[in-house]
Parts: sequence; C-alpha cells; structure tokens
Amino acid sequence: MRTTVAALTGAVLLAAGLAACSAPDGPAGSPSVKPIAETAVAAPAASGDQPAGITYDVARIPVGARLSTGSTVADGRTTVELKVSGLLPDTKYGSHVHTKPCGAKPADSGPHYQNSKDPVSPSVDPRYANAENEIWLDFTTDAQGAASATATVAWEFREGEANAVVVHAAHTSTEHGKAGTAGDRLACLTATF
Repeated sequence: MRTTVAALTGAVLLAAGLAACSAPDGPAGSPSVKPIAETAVAAPAASGDQPAGITYDVARIPVGARLSTGSTVADGRTTVELKVSGLLPDTKYGSHVHTKPCGAKPADSGPHYQNSKDPVSPSVDPRYANAENEIWLDFTTDAQGAASATATVAWEFREGEANAVVVHAAHTSTEHGKAGTAGDRLACLTATF
C-alpha cells in the first residue's frame, strides 16, 4: 500500500485533527484513507502565494469553512476521500480532483483529472467525463453543514498531474453534452495526490 503525501505551501496542518481522522487498516487488512491536506478556506490572496484552501463564493462556502482530503493506493486502486464542515446546511455540492493547484481565480485549478484524457476540452463526453475515469466526490451537507464523500477507481494518479480538489455548486451531471459538469467552482483545496 502507498499513501500520497501533499506538499502544502503556506497551509496549516492540524496534527491532532489529522491523527483523529486516520484509522488503522479496516477489516481483512483493507487500507484506510490517509489525510493529505486539511485547512480552513480563505479568500484568494491579492498577489503572491495563494492559501491552500480558497473560497470563491463566500455566500455558499464561507471563509473559515474546512476542507480535508486524503488518498490511498492499494493493489492498483485509488481511494480519495473529502470531508467538509462549515458549509451551508442541507445543500448539494459537486466535487472533483483537478489537475492544477488552486489559484486566485476559479479556473486556475485546470480541468478535472482524467485517467484517459479526453482530446477535447472542456470534456463533456460521457466516455471520458464519468465516475470511472475521474474522481467524483459529490455530497449533500447535513443540518450542520458537514459531509464526507469517498470515491474508489481502478487506476492510480499519474505523478504530478492531480493537484487539487474543487467544490462545485451542484451534483455532477451525467447528461450527454453536459457530462462531468457541476456548476460554478465555489472553493478549492490544493492537495498533491
């Protein structure tokens, strides 16, 4: 089993919180997801280095909301988990792994990471934009604005090509011509998988 470690510039990792989130291997030695990035989101910096967690829409993801992600690889399969808190209660969000780190603008995180890359961008072809070829982490928050989502795929990330988790405004569409779309990019967490 290999666990990915994130290099977070300017991020504050809460060691106690991370330790509390990581559990020992589950039944029959199945791997548990190991946290790699956790932070409270902030507004984008005016210039220079950006925070590890950024909100682009403070009405839907308030400053101070928390995002945490982790990744585990075992037997050629990758599991990614996302945990959120401090978001709007009882609200649907979409979320995906993206190719670039978070930036000052929502589009800076690039497209969704795809195991088999669509030659057309933006990718809305369901042959490429689907939950088996991308990491989809859609969730609905509870009454306190917290949620978690997990995705497992039968492949491993290419080194250096998966660098953020983006939270979107809606659950991910599977409709032809709109596959993989989930509305506006509301927040981003830099995490190198």
